[in-house]
Amino acid sequence: MMNTIVFDLGGVLIDWNTEYVFLKEFRGDREKMNWFFENICTSAWNEQQDAGNSLDQATLERIALFPEHERLIRMYYGEWEQMLGYELTGTVEILKKLHQSLDYTIYALTNWSGETFPVALQKFSFLSWFEGIVVSGDEKLVKPDPAIYKLLLERYGLDETTCVFIDDRADNVQAAVNLGFKGIQFSNDRQLRKELLELNIKI
Repeated sequence: MMNTIVFDLGGVLIDWNTEYVFLKEFRGDREKMNWFFENICTSAWNEQQDAGNSLDQATLERIALFPEHERLIRMYYGEWEQMLGYELTGTVEILKKLHQSLDYTIYALTNWSGETFPVALQKFSFLSWFEGIVVSGDEKLVKPDPAIYKLLLERYGLDETTCVFIDDRADNVQAAVNLGFKGIQFSNDRQLRKELLELNIKI
């Protein structure tokens, strides 16, 4: 029986988007903004902070490489909280039903900087519903490294064969499946509800 549901957070339950800060800085020019994210403050660079690197150190190192972009680089983490958007209400409603049920336990496994995650904890009350949350930045491990999934299982005494893992990234889902989880790649709440029901999870 599948009785443990493990959620990713960003892109599944929480909206986070660099555009909320940077699109106005580039006066709506998406081409220039995308160039900045592809070459200066890249997703790979941000992921290093999700893996536990210091935000201040990462910022200074990037400025040393690209001093002409110092103001924009400092904005990335300086105004990070404004990139944190809204809760994805359809998925939160599913989470609420699972939380209220006596049949399931819920956990979260997120790639997130340990320095910025407390902001999310303050902003989103539903994060208190989880039995446990593993934050990559605190563990210095990131999905899809199998070690972070194993850490979740060991820390909370979980059996992977009874766990469903939900994430919006295919590589993260596949890593969980390789370890014995059931995996769902999230695209929207309707699809998630359908796939959970197909696993006989009552919501």
